Amino acid sequence: MNKVMLVGNLTAEPRVSTIESTGKTYCRFSIAINRFTRGDEKKADFIPIIAWEQLGQNCARFLGKGSKVAVVGSLQINSYTDNQGVKRQSAEVRAESVEFLNRVDGAGSTSAGYSTSDNAPRIDQLEEVNSSDDDMPF
Repeated sequence: MNKVMLVGNLTAEPRVSTIESTGKTYCRFSIAINRFTRGDEKKADFIPIIAWEQLGQNCARFLGKGSKVAVVGSLQINSYTDNQGVKRQSAEVRAESVEFLNRVDGAGSTSAGYSTSDNAPRIDQLEEVNSSDDDMPF
């Protein structure tokens, strides 16, 4: 099983890109997570995150540097050869869902957030629910 759950704060503004050949969009951002070491000394880990398509677009739209998020996803290890011909590896989390615990607007203030995921419907896909008092369970 490959499942990662993280809570942290964005270290910078999210960056959106598009793959030209497919037209798929993605968003990259990193979150800082506190880690305690011996003697209760705090250190931070900086975890790179990638979110695809609608999830990535929502992250880019509603998150900013300092936003607190909860990310659920899977760990990906990427292999590549650098400019000097040395084989390297990098790790990142592919987000399946991101819960916006707060967001930071341009003025630096925060507001409560909400959750979004790869399979969440877009707002224009939601239907109005009609209910009457007879449908209420209480």
